[in-house]
Amino acid sequence: MTNLLGITDYLVIGGMLSVSAMVGLYFRFTGGRQKTTQEFLMAGRDMHIGPVAFSLMATYMSAISVLGMPAETYLYGTQFVTWMIGMPFGGLIAAYGFLPVFFDMDVATAYEYLERRFGKTTRTIAAVFFTLQMILYMSVVLYAPSLALNAVTGLSTWASVISLAAVCTFYCSLGGLKAVLWTDVFQALLMYITIIVVVVQISITVGFNEVYDRAYAGERLILFNFSLDPTERYTFWNTVLSGVLFSFHTFGTNQAQIQRMMSVGSLKKAQK
Repeated sequence: MTNLLGITDYLVIGGMLSVSAMVGLYFRFTGGRQKTTQEFLMAGRDMHIGPVAFSLMATYMSAISVLGMPAETYLYGTQFVTWMIGMPFGGLIAAYGFLPVFFDMDVATAYEYLERRFGKTTRTIAAVFFTLQMILYMSVVLYAPSLALNAVTGLSTWASVISLAAVCTFYCSLGGLKAVLWTDVFQALLMYITIIVVVVQISITVGFNEVYDRAYAGERLILFNFSLDPTERYTFWNTVLSGVLFSFHTFGTNQAQIQRMMSVGSLKKAQK
C-alpha cells in the first residue's frame, strides 16, 4: 500500500502520543503523586472549571463523531444538528436535578447512590452493565481511528489499536484523573483546531459559496422539518428530544462525566 504520510506527519502523531504519555508521568511524580484514592480517582477534588469543562466536551468527541457525523449529514442532511437545541435543557436537568443529590451524599460515583437508595445488588448490576457498555463503546472508538491510520499509513489495524490503547492506559494508570483531564484538554484542542482548519481550507480551496451551493443542490440543508411522522429518520421534534435525553443522561447518570464534575469539589462549580 502506498505510504501517504511524510516524516512530518509521523512526527506529529508521535509527538501527540508522547505528550499524552508525559502528562501521565508528570502527575505521577508531582503533587499528591496519586497515593490516595481521593487523589487518583477524584483529582483531589480541587480541579478548576476550565480543564474539567474541556474534558466534558471532549469525552464524547471521538473518532465516531469525527468520521460518523459528516457521513450521516452527507446521507441524511443537517436536520440532526438541531439536537443541540435540546442539549442545554438536558444539561439543566442534570445540573439542578442530579448533581445536588451526588454532592449532598458526598459520593464519588453514581453507583454509590444506587447502593444507598436501592441496595448493593442494584449497584452491582448497574456497574456491570456500565462496564459492558464502555467496553463495547471503547472497542468502536479504538477501531475507528485505527482504520483511518491503516488507510493513510498502511499500519495494521491491530498495531494501531494496541498502540493507542497502550498510551491511553499508560497515562490513565500513572496520572489518575488529573492526567485524564489535562490530556483531554490537549487532545480536544488538537481535534477542534484541526477540524476548523479543514473546514476553512476546503472553503478557501473550493469556495464557501460553492460548498453551500452543492449542499443546497443535494437537498442536505434541512433544519426545520416539523413533520410529526414517527417513521422519519430526523425531524425537528425527535432531534431536539434526543438532545435533551442524551444530555441529561450523559451528565446526570454517566459515571465518566459525573466523576469529572465531582472533581471540582463544589456543587456551584460543577453546575457552572
